[in-house]
Amino acid sequence: MHRLIARGLMFGNLVAVDSPVLVARYNRALAALTGRTTALDRFHIDISGFSPEIGEELGDPRYLNPRGVNRQFILLTTDQARAPLLDATFSISRQILRQFITDNQATLFTLTAQDAVAGELLNSVYTAEAAAQLFDIRRIRITADTTAGTIANAQALGALIDAFTTRPDGWYDDVLIAQMIDLAQKTGDVSRHPLRLTQNEYVASDFWTAHFGGLYVFRDVTHPAAIAVDPDQALGDLPILSQLDFNDRAAIAQFLSENDLAVPVAQDRSARTIAILRYKMDQITAHTAAMAGEALNAVTSRDMHALARRHAQALPAAWHGLAALLRWAADGGPWPRITSDDPAYFYVMRARPGPQADLVNMMLAELSPLDARQLFICHKRAFYAAYAGWPDPMRDYVANMLERDYLGNKAQVRDQLFGDTSRRSGPPPLPARRGPWG
Repeated sequence: MHRLIARGLMFGNLVAVDSPVLVARYNRALAALTGRTTALDRFHIDISGFSPEIGEELGDPRYLNPRGVNRQFILLTTDQARAPLLDATFSISRQILRQFITDNQATLFTLTAQDAVAGELLNSVYTAEAAAQLFDIRRIRITADTTAGTIANAQALGALIDAFTTRPDGWYDDVLIAQMIDLAQKTGDVSRHPLRLTQNEYVASDFWTAHFGGLYVFRDVTHPAAIAVDPDQALGDLPILSQLDFNDRAAIAQFLSENDLAVPVAQDRSARTIAILRYKMDQITAHTAAMAGEALNAVTSRDMHALARRHAQALPAAWHGLAALLRWAADGGPWPRITSDDPAYFYVMRARPGPQADLVNMMLAELSPLDARQLFICHKRAFYAAYAGWPDPMRDYVANMLERDYLGNKAQVRDQLFGDTSRRSGPPPLPARRGPWG
């Protein structure tokens, strides 16, 4: 993985923890959550506070996510909102953490100025021994506080202030006043600067999970379904209308169509369509040539044409389906009929903008794994797993390609591939409770 790390394609955008004060705060939070500490004086953390260096030091890459269900986190700065989430077991975890930091920006900024904030993403499931248990996850509640208990103290002080101002004898209660003074020294003036997390519950209707070989759960759609990545996983009966796996290509295509979740990439003969199709074909050509032992150093578009001719017999059916679409888009050829049975089908689909867009693109990327760029953008975990099995020429090509064509121009590449991103997906906060009748 050294090629990816050197180019910022792995462990990129992590937050550096390199001062004695921050290390000490991190250790206090780590001890509160796990009972362990680190001897490192410099490391990097992701949005959840997980550090790959500490994971290696402790021999436990899941020290903040022991069961893979309720992830713990450590916040040293609100800047962590821009960091990735490494080794995620749920697709919604980073979205929820980022939304939580955004929703409580002012409070968390104040708290992390003096201490670390430690917390956990809680749901009603504590283990995932059976796939059906995952369907009990419907909302995520975040509990968090500093290691000194600042938020709890602020809540306690607020209750004392209420008692002081409402009780007839409050002005004469020396014990009450002494308690208020003691807590105020720890929290500051909570009447002017309230320390409370105003939003800490989020809906978890649709998600991907790494459990059971990978499982996509779509519940907030017209026709709900669970789609397993590994057809050999024995999931048992699931409490959902439709249960599919990656071998059910026609059924997955029908699911996407019935719920209006995806649209074809090739909808016109525009330069954008032609560029996308050619790039996808180049990805497949590079993979085929690399698996045949070709060196792919500094290959150009002309080189890709030569490689395609040289390995024409080995190119997979998906490449030929894309080529037929390219002939239609670029040369005015006949419209090819590409059904869900065609290996090229999922290569030419993208999510329709909406709340499930990221999850749909994630699934489409895993259904079209030879498109390395889309796999990297939409499904990092699947990309790293695929990368580990590639020969060195393919690793070199992909690392150079992503550094050259994606890192410096992320927004434009995403817009070209996925179109309108004005309605990005994400976990909506829970509405305020109003009682059983609304």
